[in-house]
Amino acid sequence: MNFNEKLISLRKSKGLSQEELGAELNVTRQTISKWESCQSYPDFQRLVLLSDFFGLTLDELVKDIDVQEVREKNLNSERLNSIYSDVENAKKIIKWGAIIGGGIAAVLLIVVVVLIFSFVY
Repeated sequence: MNFNEKLISLRKSKGLSQEELGAELNVTRQTISKWESCQSYPDFQRLVLLSDFFGLTLDELVKDIDVQEVREKNLNSERLNSIYSDVENAKKIIKWGAIIGGGIAAVLLIVVVVLIFSFVY
């Protein structure tokens, strides 16, 4: 049995919804859903909380987990977080670039207008 199947089975054996289990572990229902659908895995702290909650050893809880798959998912998650962070930083840079560029354009326009008026008058 894979971890996600084991988690679903354990949760249902206690008659808990994903939301109720999430509340016990101080995570969202969406987090429990991701664990159960193999979209992500709990970190070590959450694994300890899960094992305590269900009265299992860590070994019993995580037995049969494909460690390489967990590593790849965690690496992909880190990459996505890095990409999102880079995009947010780029947005900030572009915003400030537009503000500064607009300010420079306004100053140049004023200079051109002043020069035109100084030649005309």
